Formats: sequence, structure tokens, C-alpha cells
Amino acid sequence: MHSPSPNPGQTNGSSYGTGKKQKTSSKASPYIPEMKAIQLPVFALLVSSVLCQYDYNEYFGYYNLINLQAPTYPVCSVECDCPLNFPTAMYCNHRKLKSIPLVPAEIKYLYLHSNQLTGIPNNAFENATGLQWLVLDDNQITSDNVGKNAFSKLKSLKRLYLNRNNLTDVVRGLPKSLKELRLSSNRISKVGNTLRGLENLTTLQLNDNKLKDVGSLSGLKSLTYLDLSGNQLAKLPDDPPEGIEMFYVTNNKIKSIPKDYFNKIKDLQYLRMSHNEITDDGIPDKIFNITSLIELDLAYNDLKSIPLVNERLENLYLQANKIDKFTLQSFCRVTGPLDFSSIRHLRLDGNNISRASVPYDLIRCLPLASDITLDF
Repeated sequence: MHSPSPNPGQTNGSSYGTGKKQKTSSKASPYIPEMKAIQLPVFALLVSSVLCQYDYNEYFGYYNLINLQAPTYPVCSVECDCPLNFPTAMYCNHRKLKSIPLVPAEIKYLYLHSNQLTGIPNNAFENATGLQWLVLDDNQITSDNVGKNAFSKLKSLKRLYLNRNNLTDVVRGLPKSLKELRLSSNRISKVGNTLRGLENLTTLQLNDNKLKDVGSLSGLKSLTYLDLSGNQLAKLPDDPPEGIEMFYVTNNKIKSIPKDYFNKIKDLQYLRMSHNEITDDGIPDKIFNITSLIELDLAYNDLKSIPLVNERLENLYLQANKIDKFTLQSFCRVTGPLDFSSIRHLRLDGNNISRASVPYDLIRCLPLASDITLDF
């Protein structure tokens, strides 16, 4: 922080006024009243300059002012940092904390990731019921050490992150205000009814757990993003939410897709099902004829043919299957000036397709394709 510049014409150690030395005397000097009259405005000017400097630096977020004047809003826990330019946030990450510190009532954004927390008591956040964003990633929290009412009083909570902990169950007592719930890389084996009633939830991340069955998710009316990748699922969830747009179930043990499974999902845009055990028999006719679908990933499965897709699909990934024929009808039911596929990226490498099986009128069906990957 730069110090304010000296006043023009002021020299350290010099007198104000004429600059001439004054005679010392035990008698009252006629110059003393005049000297006081000059010094007081200068003192006021210096105080004003310092205060203006504090206001300026605080506005532009100079955190070193925290050491010069104690923040009054909020009263921050000694283990954490509360930036003056972001007074409703408290940063307690990377502190080797083993317990949750006292959270001031004004705090709305709390960062507790990368510590050594093993549990969340019922009263952990009772003083900060206005929390909106709570990050608890990268700790050692277990389900047995999470109080049943630890989150129930947080009526304004919108985002809860508990990635990379030691949870075996989905946390209970979540408020209806919740919009994002991220629980990836835990040891969760079941979901049950713990998510029932979360009608405002838009994002659910449960990838890289030990789920074998998710059950029904029909109550999640606002859900648009669902990631169940890296689990042990043998089937898709029952009654998928109708508003889902991004649906990821890669790296599971899924062999088939139920008939009419996507019929009620009107806005599905990204469907990723790579690294499963899906066969041709497990794909119902026209199951992927979804007008809203932009990307379909079926790589690393057991497919022997290219499934039928909608003409509006832009990205199709089918690498590392057992496909032995390039069927143009999978993309274009008819071929003409106004009838063509929207495919931009198509991967068919790692299959058994020969050069001879590639149709000569490929470009007429896929005129927009900028990347078609094959290996012969």
C-alpha cells in the first residue's frame, strides 16, 4: 500500500510559514496563536487524507487493511478469512480443521473444503440459517457423523457440495430450497427416499459411488442435470425426471434401455452411456429418435450396428464397439437437397467397418460433418 505523497512545499523537520528560525523564550510569544491556527487545518488535512486512503483501498479490495482495522461486518471466526469486499463469505478451506468453527449469522457463502472434518453436528449452522452456498468437499465426513437435522434449518440453502468424502448414504433433512447437490466420489450405495420433496433441485451429481439401484427420481420436477457415472448400475433409474437435459450414466453395467424410456423427456440434449454393456437387442427401435438431442455417446459398448438417430443430432460417438457396417439409413431415412443429417462429429474408430462398406453418397447425407473418424 503506497503512502500518501507529502504536501507540496513541506520539508521534513522544517517550520511552517517563512522558514526562519524562531527564538526560544520563557515568555509567551505573539507567534504562538498564529502557529496553532496554521497547524490545526494541516492536521485535519492529514487525517482526511488517511481516511480517504482507507476508503479508496477498501473499495478496491486491498485485504491488508484487515490488519489495520478490525472488520465489523461480519465478526469472522479466527480460523477463517472474511474478505472486506465480500463480507457475506467465510473462507475456512485448507486449514486442517477437525471441527466446524462458529459461523456468524451474516454469512451466506461458507467454504470448508480440504480440511479434516469427520462429521457435521446438528447445531453446526444454527447461528447462520441464511446460508446459501456450502462447500464441504475433500474432507473425511461419514454418514454416521452427520446429524439428522444438520441442514434442516437452512431454509435458504441453494448449493451443497460434499464431493470426495466417506459418505455411505445420501444426507438427510435437506431443505426444499436446494438447487444443487453434489455428492461425487463417496461410497454411497443407495438413494432411497432421501431426495423426495426436493422440487427445486436442478443438479444432482452422484458419480463415482457404489450405487446399484437408484429407484425413482420422478419427484425431482426441476432436475436438468443428472450424473450417475462410475457406479454399479445394471439398469437405468425408474421414472426419470421429465425436465432433464443432461443425463450421464457412463461406466456402469447397463445392458438395455426400457422401451419408451425417453418419451416423457422433452428437452434431453446430452445423453452419455459409454463404457456399459449395451447390445443391439437392448436398444428398442427408434429409442434415440429424440428431436432435442444434440449429443449421444455410446462408445465402448457391445453394439454391432449403428442405431437409428434423429436428423437433428450433431455429435455421435460409437468408437470401440463391434460395428461392421456403415448404414446410412441410421442417419438419413431419405437423401435429398432438403433431407440430410445435422451430424458434425462422428466417431466410428475401433470397430470392424471396412472401407468397402462406407457408402459412396455419404457426403449427401452428412454434408455438415467436419469430423468423421474411421480406421481401416
